[in-house]
Amino acid sequence: MPQRSPLRFLQILAATAFAVGSPFAEAFSLPNAQDPFDTALIEPPRPTLAAPAAPGFVPCQEPTATTVFGVVEVVDLALCRNPQTHEAWANARADAASVGIAQSAYLPTVDGKITTTRSRGNSVTTQQDTASLTLSWLIYDFGARSANLENARQLLSAASSTLDATVQTVFLNALQYYYNAQAARAAVTAALESERASRESLTAAEVRYQVGTGTPADRLQAQTAWSQATLDRIRAEGTLRNALGQLATVMGLDAGRPLQLVDIPQTAPDASFERDVDALIEQARTLRPDLKSAEAQVRAAQANVDYARAAGLPTLSLGTGPAWQRVRSGGDSVNSHDNAIGLTLTLPLFSGFETTYRVRSAQANAEAVSAQRDAVRLQVALDVWTAYQNLTTATQSIRTTDTLLASAEQSERVAFGRYRAGVGSILDVLNAQSALAAARQQHIQARLDWNVSRAALAKAIGALDGRLLDPAAKKPLP
Repeated sequence: MPQRSPLRFLQILAATAFAVGSPFAEAFSLPNAQDPFDTALIEPPRPTLAAPAAPGFVPCQEPTATTVFGVVEVVDLALCRNPQTHEAWANARADAASVGIAQSAYLPTVDGKITTTRSRGNSVTTQQDTASLTLSWLIYDFGARSANLENARQLLSAASSTLDATVQTVFLNALQYYYNAQAARAAVTAALESERASRESLTAAEVRYQVGTGTPADRLQAQTAWSQATLDRIRAEGTLRNALGQLATVMGLDAGRPLQLVDIPQTAPDASFERDVDALIEQARTLRPDLKSAEAQVRAAQANVDYARAAGLPTLSLGTGPAWQRVRSGGDSVNSHDNAIGLTLTLPLFSGFETTYRVRSAQANAEAVSAQRDAVRLQVALDVWTAYQNLTTATQSIRTTDTLLASAEQSERVAFGRYRAGVGSILDVLNAQSALAAARQQHIQARLDWNVSRAALAKAIGALDGRLLDPAAKKPLP
């Protein structure tokens, strides 16, 4: 076999390094070099509103100045653009890449080394050029790699569940801010109506005063009530602007972005959620993504204990590779070429008890993670219980405020009619109008509480998704 010169070998080695390890090789030379373990297949998808969708609905579409936002568009933009969901998605993709890192331990590694040494002694210059390729392959390690891979897979599972939990949290926040904005719009409308009614009362008081059937006190009281109603309307408009800014922020838009919201219909609340709360708790413990994440963290910690144990056991490795050397001294040149192959058995005999304490640390960490999982399990039950009671209260409040609003409207009409007819007092009118304004606010708040509580119960169960937004759906929960 002809002996290659070191220079020729350096050229071969550089070409090999280019073909095996360089970024250019990853992009052009090797098939699927950017993702040889296909970890993209285990990455969670980008958060978006899957279903339901109106005809022509495009997820994650950039809104325009003329976009009218309904609840579907609000939630979809929040899931796509909110930094919280983007961060959780990026973390999950990083954990998917960590699975690839763990899988890479099963493959051999190839390293190249080039050394040039130049020395001078006794007026003679000596130059030594060496180059080598080394292939190293860990053949057996008593389960350390498999434990590390299991740890990476469980951490990916935990990150995916954490992403689901983050999606549901942002989903609920988007709904809450959306209904807050809708409630603020309704409050402005109610404030305008109260201001109009107060203005009518002031006009009636002035008419009665001019014809001699009213008193200056009536006129002043009506003027005060109208000014108060105007102030309430101004404050309601400010609250609406703040609510729209909060809604824009959760959607990933600037707070000053003008938003047009659709009008939401007044629908009667259903009682389909009224089921056995214990059954809802058990359902939540099978669906809640944060509990799934905690359980995956427990499995990852247990795998880490196995890895800590295996790290202190023997390993068997294969090593092979060629080496070239050229030595030039004075006018002489000597070339050599060697090939080597061998097995290496590493026997850890004493590490200063490092392995012992690493195992103890991993076991204690596994116990801590298990305790955290148990805490999440208890929190799930509390979340479902609290959300269920809040929704029950909100449902009963809507029914009561419907009756309250109807009676307050009737009372205001009667009091104002009696005053205009000259048989009632201005105090009766103002009291009735004040009671009507309060009834309107309570009715608006009850509707807001019901919509938010309905979504909060779905999130507490772990079932908050696009089905809740389906106008054709009759049940808030699966």
